[in-house]
Amino acid sequence: MGDAMKFDSGQAKPVSRHAAAPNKSAQARAATTHPETISPVLQPRNAELRKKVEETLRHEHGQAKHKNPRSNWNNSAAKRWLGASIALLILLILSPLLVGIAAAVKLTSPGPILFAQLRTGYRGRRFRMYKFRTMVADAEARKASLANINQHAGSSPDFKVKNDPRITRIGGFLRKYSLDELPQLFNVVLGDMRLVGPRPTSFDISRYQDHHLKRLTSPPGLTGIWQISGRSNIDFDQRAELDAEYFRNQSLFQDLTILAKTPFAILKGDGAY
Repeated sequence: MGDAMKFDSGQAKPVSRHAAAPNKSAQARAATTHPETISPVLQPRNAELRKKVEETLRHEHGQAKHKNPRSNWNNSAAKRWLGASIALLILLILSPLLVGIAAAVKLTSPGPILFAQLRTGYRGRRFRMYKFRTMVADAEARKASLANINQHAGSSPDFKVKNDPRITRIGGFLRKYSLDELPQLFNVVLGDMRLVGPRPTSFDISRYQDHHLKRLTSPPGLTGIWQISGRSNIDFDQRAELDAEYFRNQSLFQDLTILAKTPFAILKGDGAY
């Protein structure tokens, strides 16, 4: 792509190809590190929450096994490999579209084609999730100036702004129809994510409350129950409640139902910003 990506505090920032080259040995180590690694800095609260996540995981698995010995669908190898196979097939089918979007992003605004961000997933582990870039290259530097119009300020750790001035022309279109999310199919193939599951958050486990932890007991998904229930219009507490409902009813049938409804939710365009 010609552009490098610099990771800083969980956010991806474009770096000019003319910037000073990073240490090659550090690059090699980073390239061989699995993206789903635990943050090296574990504050006391993080460690405490991780312990609670493991306790919640054991409890949820025990409940599921008691209810139905075969009900742990979300964490099954079958779900992982079925999703990866479908994701790979979709990537092959949509490859011309992906190339077209990549060209449009590159030609309409300066900066890299992809945006990579650290997200919180299964058991609170952090991994790099990929999207087509939909914002200007210095979007993170402008974030603080938009705090007063954050849609979820005070009620949620999320940062969502309607009519965000940082969004590029092509970016608005990609976001409306969730086309910017397509690179996450690579995350599904790699095993970081599943096709269906709780969406990974951009903030780390230190921002989670105890009643949010259940959503970390299964791998995150490309789409999920709240994608078909309001998208960005609902806050994090509401999403956690919907995720809890999803866990209670986990099954292949439920996942297929969510996958079938997702395109209609996207085309409707409500809550996309």
